[in-house]
Amino acid sequence: MVAVDFRAKPGTAAATSTANSRLVEALAGSATFREYQRAFGAATGLPLTLRAVEGWQLAHQGDQRQNGFCSLMSKENHSCAACLRMQQRVCEGVNGVPCTLRCSFGINESAVGVKIGKEIIAYLQTGQVFFKAPKPEQTNRVLNQIKALGLKVDRQEAALHYNETPVVQIGEYQATIRLLQFFADQLGVLANQILLQQKDAEPAQITRARQYIEANSHEDLSLAIVARQAGMSTFYFCKMFKKVTGVHFARYVSCVRVEKAKNLLLNPNYRVSEIAFEIGFQSLTHFNRIFKNIAGQSPTEYRRHLSVNLGTRK
Repeated sequence: MVAVDFRAKPGTAAATSTANSRLVEALAGSATFREYQRAFGAATGLPLTLRAVEGWQLAHQGDQRQNGFCSLMSKENHSCAACLRMQQRVCEGVNGVPCTLRCSFGINESAVGVKIGKEIIAYLQTGQVFFKAPKPEQTNRVLNQIKALGLKVDRQEAALHYNETPVVQIGEYQATIRLLQFFADQLGVLANQILLQQKDAEPAQITRARQYIEANSHEDLSLAIVARQAGMSTFYFCKMFKKVTGVHFARYVSCVRVEKAKNLLLNPNYRVSEIAFEIGFQSLTHFNRIFKNIAGQSPTEYRRHLSVNLGTRK
């Protein structure tokens, strides 16, 4: 095997991905988004999720308004991968205008791009609806489809949740998506304001520290080493870093490493253990624990979902 230098430098795709994810996290945590999400759910009864372009997690997981049938299907690995592929197709279909597609079970999902300038940084996702109520033959066809896929799902429960899927008139739904487009434009403006505030508010020492972490995350990065690079005492640096970034130093370093690991997991030629040591973890067990804590799934599970998605996009 030929050795390859995987280390991401400031300004590379990995560094940009990390910065974009943090920006979208700030948007999702803003009062503007939370209030709109609540109002949207109350008015439509539908889930609304904001996710970064680089995100691979299923939308609406944990949302009380998530479609019951979709929630049931997401518990099965095979179906979960199919849902991820579907959501990725919807997002890829966003090319200046919102995109709505129907999944193999006949349920419609939509995505609206959130932009800074011409660049899409995130997607607003909603849907999980019918435009027409399913007839008994359609429900039976779906149940047979579930059986053919070998999914371990109770047939009666699946039928119940499937027929409880919200039915929305297509004209009403299209109007809802247009409203989401207006909100996406507002989020784009807010995202640009957050970027400007971060640029103005971040001390040069913290900027220097973050750049050093990005470039050297594969090394043994102690608080003392990075504080020295920033030209600050360890105590003051620790306090200032948390205030500026919103997370503790160790958590920040772990997030940077996990983002780089996600990119490396795209390459099936490298074992998880190799990736763990390449990005700076000295223990595979520690890497697995940190990755799952941040990404919500183990590196192996993340790679499996990636391989299924990428396989359908070739």
